[in-house]
Amino acid sequence: MRISFSPQRRDDALTLARSGDTLVVNGDAVDLSVVPDGATLPADAIDSDWIVGKVERIGGVLHLTLILPHGPNPSQAVAFPEPISVTNNGPVAVPYNTEERDDQ
Repeated sequence: MRISFSPQRRDDALTLARSGDTLVVNGDAVDLSVVPDGATLPADAIDSDWIVGKVERIGGVLHLTLILPHGPNPSQAVAFPEPISVTNNGPVAVPYNTEERDDQ
């Protein structure tokens, strides 16, 4: 799974986990197994406000973009995040500002 991020000023947080073709976004499971290789699914066909843009499966790999919430002064890593490749099941680390997570 290749996840890109679209940074957005918001006061909420993003937590992710992967289980096969299912992405758990803030506790809500999004089953992406319905996307066959070479196909594209528009974001509005997916029941998640966190997915923006299309979801594609290219060479067996799901490609999608998620909103990345951040505070008023994001670091460069959060304001301009690099896409991540997720190959294992379990929690997925997302870019964050260290100072925003100190109280969590």
